[in-house]
Amino acid sequence: MAANVKAAGEEATKQANLQIAGMTCAACANRIEKGLNKVEGVQAANVNFALERATVTYDPSRVNTAQLEEKIGKLGYSTVKDFVDFQLEGMTCAACANRIEKGLAKMPGVTSATVNFALETAHVEYQPGEVTPADMQGKVEKLGYKALLKQEQGDPAVHRQEELKRHKRKLILSAILSLPLLWSMVSHFSFMSSWVWLPDLFMNPWFQLALATPVQFYIGRQFYTGAYKALRNKSANMDVLVSLGTSAAYFYSLYLTVEWARHGGSVHHGPEMYYETSAVLITLVLLGKLFESLAKGRTSEAIKSLMGLQAKTALVIRDGEETAVPVEEVIAGDIVLVKPGEKIPVDGEVLEGSSSVDESMLTGESLPVGKKAGDPVIGATLNKNGSLRIRATKVGKDTALAQIIKVVEEAQGSKAPIQRVADVISGIFVPIVVGIALAAFVIWYFWVTPGNFAGALEKAIAILVIACPCALGLATPTSIMAGSGRAAELGILFKGGEHLESTHGIDAIILDKTGTVTKGKPELTDVLTASMDEKRFLELLGAAEKNSEHPLAEAIVSGIAARGVSVPASSEFEAIPGFGIRAVVDGQEVLAGTRKLISRYEVDAGHAGETMARLEKEGKTAMLVAVNRSYAGLVAVADTVKETSKEAVARLKGMGIEVIMITGDNERTAQAIARQVGIDQVRAEVLPEGKAEEVKKLQAQGKKVAMVGDGINDAPALAQADIGMAIGTGTDVAMEAADVTLMRGDLNSIPDAIYMSRRTMSNIRQNLFWALGYNTLGIPVAALGLLAPWIAGAAMALSSVSVVLNALRLQRVKL
Repeated sequence: MAANVKAAGEEATKQANLQIAGMTCAACANRIEKGLNKVEGVQAANVNFALERATVTYDPSRVNTAQLEEKIGKLGYSTVKDFVDFQLEGMTCAACANRIEKGLAKMPGVTSATVNFALETAHVEYQPGEVTPADMQGKVEKLGYKALLKQEQGDPAVHRQEELKRHKRKLILSAILSLPLLWSMVSHFSFMSSWVWLPDLFMNPWFQLALATPVQFYIGRQFYTGAYKALRNKSANMDVLVSLGTSAAYFYSLYLTVEWARHGGSVHHGPEMYYETSAVLITLVLLGKLFESLAKGRTSEAIKSLMGLQAKTALVIRDGEETAVPVEEVIAGDIVLVKPGEKIPVDGEVLEGSSSVDESMLTGESLPVGKKAGDPVIGATLNKNGSLRIRATKVGKDTALAQIIKVVEEAQGSKAPIQRVADVISGIFVPIVVGIALAAFVIWYFWVTPGNFAGALEKAIAILVIACPCALGLATPTSIMAGSGRAAELGILFKGGEHLESTHGIDAIILDKTGTVTKGKPELTDVLTASMDEKRFLELLGAAEKNSEHPLAEAIVSGIAARGVSVPASSEFEAIPGFGIRAVVDGQEVLAGTRKLISRYEVDAGHAGETMARLEKEGKTAMLVAVNRSYAGLVAVADTVKETSKEAVARLKGMGIEVIMITGDNERTAQAIARQVGIDQVRAEVLPEGKAEEVKKLQAQGKKVAMVGDGINDAPALAQADIGMAIGTGTDVAMEAADVTLMRGDLNSIPDAIYMSRRTMSNIRQNLFWALGYNTLGIPVAALGLLAPWIAGAAMALSSVSVVLNALRLQRVKL
């Protein structure tokens, strides 16, 4: 597994996920990322503009999360944190409070902790992705005190909703103030002036100034603030462009107003002003940002739907009483009662009861799975028809569902390599645009229309506004978020954006046989008796094999039970390694095993050799059976092929991908399995360490190779492959084993994963093409004077929205 091959030094690192507020474009994200990477002790920092999150890998001995947050603050942004309040019990002095405070402050993910001894309360700020209130309660309990959950506040979703409400209020106010200015602007067009009624007041410069000023400096204050912070840190972003463009229009209009008044202007009419340019631009930018925020919120629908699967409460049996508690308060070892029709709250083991459980949300298996004492159950699955008493084994962030959510969140927060290109471009874009705008102003003012300051300024403003690199910054992350989220809904977990990108280029796939192409669970397939009654034959064989722990013996016993045959007890049993077994059942000696075993006991079974060879050629393991040293028959066991394997192999071939099967089994069995599913290339009798060598051979031929295995025995090959895919089974999600986890254990998930990767990459290219094409085309059009500033503002706003909406199409992909 990947976890096993990590360098020893990596164990000393930690990862922090910080929610960031205040970013307005990709340049902001780029600046924060560069700033964090310069902090001593930070090994890697990725900032996702669409998700508004920074993922930082750091050395805790050299830097802590508080210092990272301080750096983000110095760059002009802030971090969004959750906080929780506890009521404490058991404190006797200030030293107790100090002890709890220090203990909480040292927990991973806790940014600050304040304990008030007089009020007996604790206030803790934390990063929700790294620690939970239940973890904090456990820490306080370990220190010898008790913490009762008082209330939770600071939910990021609530914070986002409050931000949207404030944004909407500002937009409405801005629109109301800008509407009269827009009306006066419409009257400037000759084809409109003949029928548009315009009150004289609307053309009064003082009236326009009164409307434009609050829009410019109250509603537009956020742009000035952002621009100041950016310039103070020697960088530039969207705020700089908007501030420059609107300020130029506003202050030029203010100059004209003062000059008009100084020369005794008319009471009602004044010169042609540009107040509407600045006010309408700010309104349009706010409108675009609102649409963008609403659309971006939809890209994390997959996370919301996964979180929605979790049960909210659990019925826990404590001190002999049933108590309903929030699922966050369930601890490992708790006994939980799950009634029919309820969701299983946490991962656990059935202690009492039997039922069928719908596990389709994790495994994709539509049929309910029977559960009895000793069987594992998965949190968030649905208990159908019986009561179960389970012992909680994994709770909170350790449950299968929580791990899946974590993988999806990390994938959505990571960067695909293609995004680095967009980051570089957006990082240098703004200074270049400012330069182009200045050059356009100079050319228009001195050469094209000499002395026409207003006309030259209008061209410069249009360039500044239309060139905002928002769409470019959103092009990749929104597609990654939507694509990885949709893939998760289909049972495909990409561990990061880079793997989602790399998967589309696969041209060769190596499939492990056992547990991947086949079910990985041997089944009794053939029963051939000589002269004995089949029922009696199975009774004797089952009684003999029942004491063996060999997987083939278990398959035989299960197969006999499935046929409705009950087996008696054996009085003697002996396992003979490499040969088979010997047992005494009802006074009769039973032998079951290889040709060598039968020969060893001088049993004549020569006439069964041809049948045995035929069964082996079919990929089955055949065993001879003798009763009282006389040949009685044979049975065959096979690891049967998954029903969908043949279809999946055909789909992969149809996608132009070379398919190879690899196994440690003998050549004859391997070829038989390969024929059943349509695989032409087979590598048989390969040891686990040899599988990685086979991957290297294909890579040496210039192929991009994916290795698909169970995530346990195939770790070296999974690590060597360009893309490692682990077949999961719901609970065994093999998170660390590979780059991609296929939760549903269905081979069809492989072509599904490749298809989702190809669709996502296609979507990213579309977004980048339109984002770059939009700026490439928009700037010269604006420079030529063919674009009014307010139209440029509308186009800039709509470009970001169109990119996000295009990415959202991935959420509707059908397979």
